[in-house]
Amino acid sequence: MSICRRVRARRNEAPSPVLTTLTVRNFRRYLIGQLTSNIGTWMQRAAQDLLVLHLTDNSGSAVGIVTALQFLPQTLFGLTGGVLADRFPKRRLLLITQTAMAAQSLLLGVLTVTGAVNLPSVYALAFALGTATAMDTPARNAFISELVARERVPAAVSLNSAQFNIARTLGPAMAGLTVAVAGTGPVFLVNAASYLAVLYGLMTIRPAELSNPGPRRHGGTRLRDAFHHITSTPDLLLPITLIGFVGTFGLNFQVTTSLMAITVFHSGAAAFGYLSAAYATGSLLGALRGAGRGQLPTAQRLITATVVFGTLEAVLGLMPGYGTFLALLIPTGFASVTVTTTANSLTQLHADPRLRGRVMSVYFLVLLGGTPIGAPLVGLASDTLGARSTLILAGIVSAASALALPALVRARTRRLDRINQPIAQADAPLTDTPGPALSGKGPTNQSTT
Repeated sequence: MSICRRVRARRNEAPSPVLTTLTVRNFRRYLIGQLTSNIGTWMQRAAQDLLVLHLTDNSGSAVGIVTALQFLPQTLFGLTGGVLADRFPKRRLLLITQTAMAAQSLLLGVLTVTGAVNLPSVYALAFALGTATAMDTPARNAFISELVARERVPAAVSLNSAQFNIARTLGPAMAGLTVAVAGTGPVFLVNAASYLAVLYGLMTIRPAELSNPGPRRHGGTRLRDAFHHITSTPDLLLPITLIGFVGTFGLNFQVTTSLMAITVFHSGAAAFGYLSAAYATGSLLGALRGAGRGQLPTAQRLITATVVFGTLEAVLGLMPGYGTFLALLIPTGFASVTVTTTANSLTQLHADPRLRGRVMSVYFLVLLGGTPIGAPLVGLASDTLGARSTLILAGIVSAASALALPALVRARTRRLDRINQPIAQADAPLTDTPGPALSGKGPTNQSTT
């Protein structure tokens, strides 16, 4: 009985990683601001699609164009955002980018409310928002490592993922209600107002309490330094390469679930909405679970999580009915967020603080930049082989990459070590070791003087 009491006492004494991370004043203010702003952002994404449909008499291609324009800058300018994140203080950079994003939402809201909005203006503002986001993303994610101590980074990354998934769940629903009552214009104005929360959080952060921001560089922030750092550091090369494969082939659920709902289960938009909600629920649970672990991530955990995710995705393609497919999406969403948060944490923890902004820009380039490649491939595979086969193949690619890449990275590291070892020995300074004298100042001459 006394042993049980001692176990309970230890559990009671050990604070939750979530609670201890939330006690950090800077991170707490940052997180609340991000949650508020992201809810508004997801509201705007839903309302923007509805606005484009209204302006074009329900043109699906127009919705595709506006979405592409909003995400294209991530591929074009994402690496530049990483350079800026390492060259300037991240807090100052975020104040600028978040203000620019708020201005875009405000202008779109005013144009819509006054009836002056048209399709070209929506396209232009979507591209402007995407450009600001590309500048914002590396700094916003790298800033997490400065808000908390090193041992709290995994919990902070998971909590940040949790707020994102909460916003992704609440935002579209709130947008639907607002559009039904007041139209699309007020949604954009609400989003513009939501940026006040994140701006207030950033302005009230105490710079003196930031953890290890690293020395500031006002020049010499070259992208090739980040690529060299990644390729020469196995603890960075593995998660970034692996997340590139998973992001390109495995994380296309917006495409695959819609295809399964319509072409396999012959259901409608409501059924697709339920599938999206199930996946989002699993993602939220995975993020909260990751925040509660309180353990530093390891490469082995990333490999295991990716194999589990790939297996679940492949099994999804074998589900016989809509109900079983929906149920399995919950653990699949859980596994997918475990993969992304573990890879994100590993990247942040092993990146040189002086290069972290550029390293994170490469991470998000391979995670998000692969979507324009992977999504058409998924669509082509579905047209050729069917939606079920597409899911199975995507899962196999994700699991196989997790099993193969660690061995390839280890082999590459050993090969580089063999190449560099003779160079290091040749460059090593001479020491007074026993052996023949190389000059008149050797031990032999000293003994005869």
